Amino acid sequence: MTKPTRGRRAAALAVPLILLGAFGASSREPLLYVSNEIPNTISVVSPRTNAVIATVPVGKRPRGMALSPDRRTVYVALGQDDALGVVDVASGQMTRTIPANRDPELVVLSPDGKVAYVSNEEIAHASAIDIASGKTLFSTPVGVEPEGVGVTRDGTKLYVTAETNNTVSVLDPKTGRLLKTLHVGDNPRTVAFTPDGTRAWVSAEAGGNVTVIDVATDSVVAQFPIRDGKTKPVRIAFSPDGRLAYLTEGAAASVSVVDVARQAVIDSIVVGRRPWGIALSPDGGRLYTADGRSNSVSVIDTKTRKVIAAVPVGERPNDLLYIP
Repeated sequence: MTKPTRGRRAAALAVPLILLGAFGASSREPLLYVSNEIPNTISVVSPRTNAVIATVPVGKRPRGMALSPDRRTVYVALGQDDALGVVDVASGQMTRTIPANRDPELVVLSPDGKVAYVSNEEIAHASAIDIASGKTLFSTPVGVEPEGVGVTRDGTKLYVTAETNNTVSVLDPKTGRLLKTLHVGDNPRTVAFTPDGTRAWVSAEAGGNVTVIDVATDSVVAQFPIRDGKTKPVRIAFSPDGRLAYLTEGAAASVSVVDVARQAVIDSIVVGRRPWGIALSPDGGRLYTADGRSNSVSVIDTKTRKVIAAVPVGERPNDLLYIP
């Protein structure tokens, strides 16, 4: 084995210091996490420089991510490990895994951050995992191919989409009991709540539309198309003031800008190929898309609605998480 030179030893010792500067608890720099399905990593992007500053190895097939309320921990669904990876933001390392039943795809946390809810695609279940103990609190059958999962702001209802059944299951997040089943557009992918918490939007990829659900009554109140209905909307992000919604459109390689009050598309932004994940900066000034077939993240100025940067990341980027 070749003995490392003094210069190489110094460089190796410098790496933890560099990482500490990027991730340390005292740092207030925002971060953008990008889950990469093929290399089993998370790319860490600096929103200040639009460059990858670190790569975090995680488990197999990382997809959905969720941030703890204190912004210190990221939970990533590891579909082929049947687990959640627990990533410490300060160190930029995965510290442990938590069993999450078969094939977890997307994940959200309870408002207090103590419970993780996952969609288990392969077994058509939705599961609740106690983060501290790692125990499964419930695993409830839902429709076939569950994907989108969301919990209401008050933590009283859990919504889970089912791609094959074209339904949303409403569950009691404490017990897992099925409260109601709603029919939505074809191939529903994402459930996202408006900033005021009164409405849930469900994107239908094959249907090319969005279904709007009244959260108080768990009833469908509207459904409207995204452009020509052929763009295949996937994931949704709302502007902080709730006036606009942004939807990634995988097949169209674009993002639609929707006027929430009018429930109408008002603009379209061309991005990389197969955009899936989406994230918005807290001030609403920057929008990010995970372009799954371009292996990049598009950075969009929301005022001009133009792509200002394309950041190379790992292969098959899936989800995005902005950490203020």
